[in-house]
Amino acid sequence: MSTLVLPPTLLDALRGLIIQARQQALRSVDTIQVQTYWHIGRHIVEFEQGGQARAAYGKQLLPQLGDALTREFGKGFDATNLRHMRSFYLSFPKCDALRRELSWTHYRLLLRVDTPVARSWYMHEAAEQNWSTRALERQIGTLYYERLLSSRGKDDNPTVGILLCGSKDQSVVRYSVLNESEQLFAGKYRLVLPSEEELGDSRQKMYRNMDGVDFPFMVRQAHHERKTDDY
Repeated sequence: MSTLVLPPTLLDALRGLIIQARQQALRSVDTIQVQTYWHIGRHIVEFEQGGQARAAYGKQLLPQLGDALTREFGKGFDATNLRHMRSFYLSFPKCDALRRELSWTHYRLLLRVDTPVARSWYMHEAAEQNWSTRALERQIGTLYYERLLSSRGKDDNPTVGILLCGSKDQSVVRYSVLNESEQLFAGKYRLVLPSEEELGDSRQKMYRNMDGVDFPFMVRQAHHERKTDDY
């Protein structure tokens, strides 16, 4: 009896379906685990917030819970992990905001990030870029978000120049700009609105530069020079 050669396209299609199903099953397990740990943390925090309960158990609550849960369910529920679950809930108080693509190990790493904004950014970036736990750990360790924010900050708020003229007459202003007249005063500001203190400092510097300037004379002089040029 001769052995039939399987169609490679059919075999590849079935192999792809099986691999995809296994990956989805693993993701479902990760999602259920993350949600379960979040709810465990929530129950612990809510219990601790009760004044009498906290006073009665104190620091012994988590060790006692860990011993009881470990005897019944095995590893993964000792006092250290329960502390992580409590921190998990405190760091991510909205369960609906969690990214289902990430595993419990991802979130354990995210707990190392101190600021909520950076922690949220790493969470979304890890999910969207499909970072492994090693990749996430490397990005957090090298302060990837902080370095990216620093580099962007240099371009997001560029310096722009503001020219101040002693006359509101457009022709005088145009003449002064084209001829680089000394009656122009330049100031540097950011595109983001400066603070009241910064505006006050800039105003005082401008007044000091304008001390002794005769604006009416400069306007008359500018008109005179324009008439001379016209002839």
